[in-house]
Formats: sequence, structure tokens, C-alpha cells
Amino acid sequence: MVVKDNYGRPIHNIRVSITQKCDLNCFYCHKEGHDSVANEMTHDEILKIIRIASDFGIKRVKITGGEPLLRHDLPKIIQFISNIEEIEDISLVTNARTLSDNLALELRDKGLNRININLPSINEETYNKILGVGLDPALDGVKAAVNSGLNPVKVNMVLLNGINSDEVYSMIDFTKKEGVILQLIELEPLKINDDTHKKYFFPLVNIEKEIAKQAENVFTRKLMQNRKVYTLKNGAKIEFVRPVDNTEFCLHCTRMRLTSDGKLKPCLMSSDDLVDILTPLRNGEDEDKLKKLFLHAIKSRKPFYSEQKL
Repeated sequence: MVVKDNYGRPIHNIRVSITQKCDLNCFYCHKEGHDSVANEMTHDEILKIIRIASDFGIKRVKITGGEPLLRHDLPKIIQFISNIEEIEDISLVTNARTLSDNLALELRDKGLNRININLPSINEETYNKILGVGLDPALDGVKAAVNSGLNPVKVNMVLLNGINSDEVYSMIDFTKKEGVILQLIELEPLKINDDTHKKYFFPLVNIEKEIAKQAENVFTRKLMQNRKVYTLKNGAKIEFVRPVDNTEFCLHCTRMRLTSDGKLKPCLMSSDDLVDILTPLRNGEDEDKLKKLFLHAIKSRKPFYSEQKL
């Protein structure tokens, strides 16, 4: 049963934060729009909520954090979700610094289909400037993901004006060489102050126009905010995520979010419409009650960037 929100947008995927803990402290991290909490869902609770989500037409699950690799039960979480008949795709967002060859293979065997690796730079100095740690573990993680057979493997590069904004083409060369897709992402005005966002925000519109002129093929991801994926003549693939002040992005959003403490979050950019589903679950509420809460969260969804706001 596919359910649409009050703006006619169906819900096809859910982004599940399984922890707020992280081994890095990126200054630009939006933390999935939620403050750090210690009250994490268990793998059984995650499974029960995803089962309910699947009853509303959700077929795709993206696991994120914090850093999800810090959860030692991550393989079990993926296996549990993959056993839900209606779920067709499971993906993971990670910094990959602790992604070994063995772990990547295990996650794939448990049911993980795809992986997104946050990698702001392949320049040692730039990477260290942004994250304060060495680059090599992240590069090893990329290779582990590729070698495991996960497909596709994507590299997420948040562009930061004056820091890594001049490294797009070197990253394109790297991702082409490694056989992965580059996903360029705009810095979102969330969990950082206005001055920081203004200083480091780098709009993607011009670089997308440049890439579009060089592209041999263009594919539109209709289930993912109508994002464009460009294939260059050399085979490199570049995807653009331009959510900031983008009504088109919000108009085609098909995502629900679940915070690590069990709250349904209809929109990344808003926290005034959270729906607590974990507390009723722990209190023994029946499935009908939990489904009503999920439906309420769906109907609470509204485009953050709309013509009225702009």
C-alpha cells in the first residue's frame, strides 16, 4: 500500500539513524537534523519499525548515523531488514574509516546492496584540515567497499567554499579510477550557524552546468528528488544533490526519516513535527496504534522549500 502525503508525494524510502555516536567531528555535519542522544533503538526495535514502514509502501532503507559502523550489531540489523519481503534495497552511509575487507564482505552477505562513503577530499592536507585525522583509512575503506562487490559504491563530497571547492575534477578522476560514483552535495544550513554556512556554502548550479556540457548521458533519479546523474565520455559518473533553496528537490522528496532514539522525522530541516514511535512500542502498544503514528508522520510531511518561502 503506497501512501501519499498531503502534497501528493508517495513515501518510497526511509533513512534510519542507528546511532548518533561518531569517531569524527566534522564541523559541517548536520547530524541528520537531530541532537545527540543515548537512547538508541535495539536491532529488534528497528526491525519492528521497518516492518511497519514496509506496510506503507516503503521498499528502500538507508542506514546512517552518526557513524553506523560503530554499532557492533550492524550486520544483524542489515540481516533482519533484508528478511522483510517488501524491502528491495538496503544502503549504508559511512565514513568507511573502519570498513575492513572482511566487514564489507559480511555486510554484503547479510543483505547490504549499496554504500555511500563520506569523503570530502583525497588530498591529505585538505582531509586533515577538515577532519583532523589522516586520509589513508578512508581510502582503504573505499577499496574494501569496491572489492566486496557492493554496487554501486558512491563517494559523497560536500563542497566547502575555499576548502575543497577547487578539488572537484581531481575527485572525478579518483572516482573514475576506483570505479565508483561521485555524489556532489551542497552544504545544508543545519546544525551550523548562519555565518559558517554563508562562509562555506558553495552552490552547485554552475559546476553542474559545466558537467552537463561534458556529459555523454544524463539519467534522472525520479525516486530521489529528480536528481541528475551525468556520465562523462571517459565513463565517470557524477550525481548532484542540490537541496538548498530548491523547490524541485522538495517537490519530489519521497523520504521518511527515523532518528536513533525512535522518532519519525518527516523532514531533515524541521524538528517541530517529530513523532515518537519508540516509546509506544516499548510500552506495548499494538500494531494498529503504531501504524496510526506512522500514518500521522506521513501526513505531517510538507516541503521545506516552497514557492511561498522563496
